[in-house]
Amino acid sequence: MIINAETPDQPEVRDLLARLDAYCAALYPAESNHLMDIASLMQGDVLFLVARDVDGGAVGCAALVNRAGYGEVKRMFVDAQRRGLGAGSKLLEHLVMFARMSALGMLRLETGIHQPEAIALYERAGFVRCAPFGDYRADPLSIFMEKRL
Repeated sequence: MIINAETPDQPEVRDLLARLDAYCAALYPAESNHLMDIASLMQGDVLFLVARDVDGGAVGCAALVNRAGYGEVKRMFVDAQRRGLGAGSKLLEHLVMFARMSALGMLRLETGIHQPEAIALYERAGFVRCAPFGDYRADPLSIFMEKRL
């Protein structure tokens, strides 16, 4: 598996993001989905990573948004047929590496209560639950997590 910084406006990556949007829409009401659109993912304060298999197919993606004093993990997704093969862990490892290289002292994220695999992945990577941050408000469907670097 190869992970590189890429643009999110590629057809194959757009497809991944559309599947993520559909997945989230099936689990949560619109007001509990905090998704960044492709134009926002292409801004200068965002690092967008794509995981590709040995044949070059996109299997997952994740973004690191540079916020004031911390990095936010956004748009983390692995194709359902490729889960369990380590793509999510590798994407997260790369986000941590880039956050450290950017001198960010902490990573934060919001995820949903109906995503136990994602929650377990973040906990294995050292994330702990925290209070809402940034523009987020308390939501019974959201879990907020952070990892000090």
